[in-house]
Amino acid sequence: MKNKINIFKILALGLIVLSSSCAENFLDKPAYGSLSDEVLADEKGVNALLIGAYAALGGTTDYAALGGGNPWEATPSNWIYGDITGGDAHKGSDGGDQAGINSIATYNVDPSNGFFNTKWKALYEGVTRTNAVLKLLSEIEEISEAERANIAGQARFLRGHYYFELKKMYNMVPWIDETTENTNVPNDVDIWPMIEADFQFAYDNLPTTQSEVGRVNKWASGAYLGKTYLYQEKFPEAKTVFTEVINSGVTSNGLSYGLVENYHANFNAETENNEETVFAIQMVANDGTNTIGNANTALMLNYPYNSPFRCCGFYQPTQDLVNAFRTDEATGLPYLDNYNSNPVKSDMGILSDEPFTPDTQSLDPRLDWTVGRRDVPYHDWGYHPGYNWIREQSSGGPYAPKKHIYWQYHADQYSDQSSWAPGNAININIIRFADVLLMAAEAEAQTGNFDVALDYVNEVRGRLADNPEHWLKDYVDPENPMDGFSSDYAANYNVSRYPDGSFTSTAEAMEAIMFERRVELAMEGHRFFDLVRWGVAQEVINSFIEYEGQITTDVRGGNFSPDEGYFPIPQRQIDLSTTADGPVLQQNPGY
Repeated sequence: MKNKINIFKILALGLIVLSSSCAENFLDKPAYGSLSDEVLADEKGVNALLIGAYAALGGTTDYAALGGGNPWEATPSNWIYGDITGGDAHKGSDGGDQAGINSIATYNVDPSNGFFNTKWKALYEGVTRTNAVLKLLSEIEEISEAERANIAGQARFLRGHYYFELKKMYNMVPWIDETTENTNVPNDVDIWPMIEADFQFAYDNLPTTQSEVGRVNKWASGAYLGKTYLYQEKFPEAKTVFTEVINSGVTSNGLSYGLVENYHANFNAETENNEETVFAIQMVANDGTNTIGNANTALMLNYPYNSPFRCCGFYQPTQDLVNAFRTDEATGLPYLDNYNSNPVKSDMGILSDEPFTPDTQSLDPRLDWTVGRRDVPYHDWGYHPGYNWIREQSSGGPYAPKKHIYWQYHADQYSDQSSWAPGNAININIIRFADVLLMAAEAEAQTGNFDVALDYVNEVRGRLADNPEHWLKDYVDPENPMDGFSSDYAANYNVSRYPDGSFTSTAEAMEAIMFERRVELAMEGHRFFDLVRWGVAQEVINSFIEYEGQITTDVRGGNFSPDEGYFPIPQRQIDLSTTADGPVLQQNPGY
């Protein structure tokens, strides 16, 4: 798309070749690049380094050079670490494929699982690159103060992001910045204050708009700063910054923040980078590299099996998630306490050539922009056939993911077929405005402002209630889906705002907010981390296992304990940190 930072193409052209000396040990201080410091030490050179720091956002940059591992192990969308562990998705495929995910899905992991090491290395590669930018920037004299502040602000935002991911994944991790000399640093210091400082600096120093839409701005920094406060339960501070972002924030390309009318516009390469985009990782298809490295390579496994997409049947939504989209026929509101008591009808155990009638009861329309299900349009690819597109229904269930699936009508432009599985140009939303509104609702509820919290939740729900023209429709001609959609809805959709006065206590408000985050942000990598920070992970996840285990085999035998709120420090990194006095890095409790 226009104005995206095509980071992989720039790297391929040889403007900069970053060192990957941290392949085995992120603690080794890498060189700036293959060019001399003298060549890099100007505004153009430091901007080239900055682009390399953006390139690491994809999580899979140079993953092979980083010592092995697969791109999905470092996924920036957190489909494994946020959605599978949070009960929104099954691993999918079949039981034996990518077996490393099985133990993650059942909470039986150990530090030797290579997935955690790949994720760790990818995030510290991002840290390394941002530190290289900041160190070089401090040595450049011929640069305006405005540009210096802009470059430093972007680098510190990116470093804040990489460390935020490390913190929510592993909790106690070593802090290494551009001033660190001995990089064999222990993980005995809480890094939240340093993450706060990076986002605060970015918030204070970045401009409101940027020359390319993919670059971060002041208001993205404010949203991330508010999120950092929220994770620490600093609710008054979070409330203040979220209010500023909501009232004054604009995107990097100058659009005032708001909710797009069409919910699905956030997951379509043709309509992304819109007014709802706060911080998104830019993806580009067909970039001239003959790879899908910048085209969602970390999601390449996650297309329906035996379908036009070829591969590979992973990342299947759970029945528990699907049931959360059930709404009350009379009120259009969700069943907060007992959504599994009235489950959405599925085709579990029914072959594709056997008759099936989809659910006819009231549903939130976001369901069918999030989940592919039998006999409901799968974008413009035809009706989802059910069983024939599922690799192993007994372990993964009957559903398919949908938010990262490209449309047939523009597949030539926005899909990338350069590999054995497809890539696409759909951006990865790290923070979008609906997320900001719901985080702000939390902060307001936790500080006793229940009416404001309700307004924010209703703004999110109102997008769906007010725009039925954007609910999923059936096809004009079922035999020829490319002919377009009819005026008939694909299901019995019904969604409404909460009535005035619905929130009268923090507990009551939080129950609704927590539920709204799930249905609004489903399959976007947030769920597990939300459950952990809310302190409800053990109860919710074990209830999920009990319910879902009656439907599929993959989660049976799982059990979540409080120690598993953080993943293990990779054993490989502990081994590499070992000195004559023993390991510098210490393992998390419970592993």
